[in-house]
Amino acid sequence: MSKKMKVLIAGGGIGGMAAAIALLKQGIDVEIYEQAGEMREIGAGIQISPNGNRALNTLGVFEDLLKLSCKSEAKEIRLWNTGKTWKLFDLGAEAVRKYGFPYMTVFRPDLLSVLSNEVQRLKPDALHLDARTERMTQSADGVTLELADGRRIQGDILLGADGVHTRMRASMFGEDKVMFTGMVCWRALLDMDALPERFRRSVAVNWIGPGGHVVHYPVQSGRKMNFVGTLEKSSWSGPPWNGMATKEECAAAFKGWHEDIHIKISHAPMVTKWALCGRSFLDTWTKGRATLLGDACHPTLPFLAQGAVHTIEDAVVLARCLKQYADVPEALRRYDEARRPRAHRMVRGAAENTSRFHNPALAQPDTADAFISKEWQSQAISDRYDWLFTYDAEKAEI
Repeated sequence: MSKKMKVLIAGGGIGGMAAAIALLKQGIDVEIYEQAGEMREIGAGIQISPNGNRALNTLGVFEDLLKLSCKSEAKEIRLWNTGKTWKLFDLGAEAVRKYGFPYMTVFRPDLLSVLSNEVQRLKPDALHLDARTERMTQSADGVTLELADGRRIQGDILLGADGVHTRMRASMFGEDKVMFTGMVCWRALLDMDALPERFRRSVAVNWIGPGGHVVHYPVQSGRKMNFVGTLEKSSWSGPPWNGMATKEECAAAFKGWHEDIHIKISHAPMVTKWALCGRSFLDTWTKGRATLLGDACHPTLPFLAQGAVHTIEDAVVLARCLKQYADVPEALRRYDEARRPRAHRMVRGAAENTSRFHNPALAQPDTADAFISKEWQSQAISDRYDWLFTYDAEKAEI
């Protein structure tokens, strides 16, 4: 692959930045076009499983992120009303022993900052802000990216990394609708020091109940707690797909849930509300010299904690394919075939976890015990997670 080959990246979020690093490290030039006026990410947490950290290590940023992260000791399941606790699996040293990398919880802005800094180091002028991408066209020899301000940018390859509300997907394959899933997330970032001492543990906790669940875990080296509560059978009128909410609204939504949940809600400096949205599966992510990555092609429910992780894996595999195969359409086809089956299996697995997190059997302690004993026993957990955690984006067949 000639070093003069240029990839135009629509979107400067986690996926776009990860792709830029992977491509630049393979000797492929990039230009990133981001609609925001500054590089920022929502103040929320993200879980990065061993497969994601393995991919970040390939990008050369794992150690930098590790310094800003929390190495969780374990994952726990708790029952929504009684608080009864089951250990899901060990993390930290046990994850390193079993998978070679830890399971980390991090602040999303920290992840984006680490990725952005590496892009800046590799190519200081790669990122273009205030650059809203609208559509793309292509010929046999190249692509043209059209911006909202009228600019037309020429390149060899187009990568749509512009999220679930992507414009590049529509430009490549025609319009399709964002689908509201009927689930709404309540998000908050809590000061750990303001919480009772018993909450200050390096553990990722998943409270499960009929029709909803709550996840919380430490971020920013334990200074903050990320709180996300999800409820089914919610309504949403349409875009915008997120907005401000109040603690009182959040507490009312989780009426009847355990006191610990309500203590956390009461300590929230700010609460936001998000509609969980998705799109239908695509039979291919690639068309000629253009392809998609991350939420633009495989948006997922966040119930396997794999959305961002799979986006980073996409980036590593895409760069490998473009390095190995000189013919661009062939390289993009290989990327598509290598990543699409795994990503779609992940999306299906996350959807299937809805019934495990929100099952009606969780309504009462006696039926909950039997359900959790069946669905969360060690072999069932291994079947759901080992195939995810053992994947190596740098060595996967392409």
